[in-house]
Amino acid sequence: MLTNSRAAYHDHNHQRCIDAALDRARDLCSQQGARLTPLREAVLHLIWTSHRPLGAYAIADLLPAATGRKALAPTVYRSIEFLLDQGLIHRVASLNAYIGCPFPGSRHSELIMICRACGTAAELSADSVDSALSDVTRRAGFFMETQNIELLGLCPGCRGEGGPS
Repeated sequence: MLTNSRAAYHDHNHQRCIDAALDRARDLCSQQGARLTPLREAVLHLIWTSHRPLGAYAIADLLPAATGRKALAPTVYRSIEFLLDQGLIHRVASLNAYIGCPFPGSRHSELIMICRACGTAAELSADSVDSALSDVTRRAGFFMETQNIELLGLCPGCRGEGGPS
């Protein structure tokens, strides 16, 4: 089964996207007994503000406007680490940046599509990829704890097939 986070590449109510992500984060943290502090929530909100990966320093620059207070990079990195640990965001290694996870609380592929033209990124999950990776690592005697695959290409909007630019 292919589970697709296509919203990044199509017109949609982005505020609903953000609100749903924050609601899922609050619920998940509550279930896990983890503290989603106002600063951590603000960092998560900023990451979800667009479908473009954000780096820690960009987040630190945006925080004063979002929260009314400044946060130094180490504080932002601690919030990012918390969000990563809770499975609420993913690191886009090639960009040293972060995107929101549309599937928190569930085991899934981390297949991240990145548009090389506009920088938009979206995550999708594919059971067949999960199965293939599990099979190959099991045969190698390797215990896979996590994986992240980045796919670079052009989104529908940049290819002229509609969607946001």
